[in-house]
Amino acid sequence: MNQLDCKGRTAIVTGGMQGIGAAIVRRLESSGAKVAIWDLDGPGKVDVSRHDSILSALNKTIGDFGHIDILVNNAGIAGPTMPVVDYPIEEWERVIRIDLNGPFLCCRAVVPHMVKAGYGRIVNIASIAGKEGNANAAAYAAAKGGLIAFTKALGKELAQTGVLVNCVTPAAAQTAILEQVTPEFAKFMLSKIPMGRFVKVEEIAALACWLASEDCSFSTGAVFDISGGRATY
Repeated sequence: MNQLDCKGRTAIVTGGMQGIGAAIVRRLESSGAKVAIWDLDGPGKVDVSRHDSILSALNKTIGDFGHIDILVNNAGIAGPTMPVVDYPIEEWERVIRIDLNGPFLCCRAVVPHMVKAGYGRIVNIASIAGKEGNANAAAYAAAKGGLIAFTKALGKELAQTGVLVNCVTPAAAQTAILEQVTPEFAKFMLSKIPMGRFVKVEEIAALACWLASEDCSFSTGAVFDISGGRATY
């Protein structure tokens, strides 16, 4: 594994207790960063869809680390797989609340601290579904598509502040979120990947860690595909 220099850096990773988030935590820590995990399953039980929960976690993180250099917005859910006309309204709202509102609320809270310091790296974990859409997964696709657009907008807002904002659009990975969809839907997603396999969480973590490092210095508001050849633009 190639090493990136994140010594002296402090990071927040949402949804960092398992799957992609846990892999990103491991990669950042192996590169020298100190990492705060914001997760409902973590000891602090941080709910990224609630402003008050984020502010409480932010105060604790700053108290523990003194500053924040990196924010990785990874927490998310897949939601049910069914046609739009059958999609429960409360499930649509839940997916949007966690997958799109969550990154907005986290950025809204953290960005002022990064701007004041003149340095920051924000990495949003979106999805190839946000670019292409997946039938019977409209809420997830809409949330991730919104996260891509949010990344572009915030990247432009902060372009001259030293705070860079980018997103990653992976194809499906073999994680717990894949267990939320039907076996038929998982098979459909696999069939769309030319390399014929799901992406490994360690592969996503390697890209996310580079985007979180000083080596990433002239990319902002950008979308980085890691889709095994699925992406067409």
